[in-house]
Amino acid sequence: MRLENKTILVTGATGIAAAGARRFAAEGASVFVVSIDPDEGEELATEVGGGFAQADLRDEDATVAAVGTGLDRLGHFDGLFAVAGGSGREFGDGPLHEVSKTGWDTTIEMNLAPPFLAAREVIRSIIDGDTSDGSIVFVTSVLASHPSPEFFATHAYTAAKGAQISLTRGMAAYYASNMIRVNAISPGLVRTPMSERAYNDEKTSRYAAAKQPLAGGFLSAEDIANAALFLLSDESMQVTGQILEVDGGWGVTEGATQ
Repeated sequence: MRLENKTILVTGATGIAAAGARRFAAEGASVFVVSIDPDEGEELATEVGGGFAQADLRDEDATVAAVGTGLDRLGHFDGLFAVAGGSGREFGDGPLHEVSKTGWDTTIEMNLAPPFLAAREVIRSIIDGDTSDGSIVFVTSVLASHPSPEFFATHAYTAAKGAQISLTRGMAAYYASNMIRVNAISPGLVRTPMSERAYNDEKTSRYAAAKQPLAGGFLSAEDIANAALFLLSDESMQVTGQILEVDGGWGVTEGATQ
């Protein structure tokens, strides 16, 4: 019961977000889910015994209302697991010389507005309330630090995830005096609904098996949830401003495909 008596806001309702919500609830947390998809969000909230609010987390008013609903239900938040975001490929993300302004703007907003707005509201509630401390955990990407030009040349997505790393460190420095810890997890390739295209591609799967030898391929969403559990728990009370790479070895291997 490593999160007993803690209340955690989770953004997103599939993949890493869903694995996190399940893990946190199993460890005693009260979990509140915010997702753009009402069916997935309701199903996950019912599974973990928590609450749910539907919101497009790029929308400021909708995010404020959703977090407010969670505060009304749970009273306060001790932690945030900010996962919501996504690939911008369908909007035109790719190598920079091929990216349209619309593709750039859409991808950046999709991956930076949700963590910004959710974190802002949770931090406001911690500062304004009587909670003694808090933990914010962002989910960035290994591509922000260890790019893969052949397989994942999505430069708007990479820029957004790199910005999350900078945001993590800047926030950690500022809010340490408020006893609010801010860290990020930088996953390697994880099997989620967003990564199905890559997972089902034979060449990419071979690359993942070589690049992530500890996992022998794609990581599971539960691998990321386990790391988030540590960062949200009191076990990491002296940890802030850190980027934890959970990548199966991605950052230290060559990833030959032959």
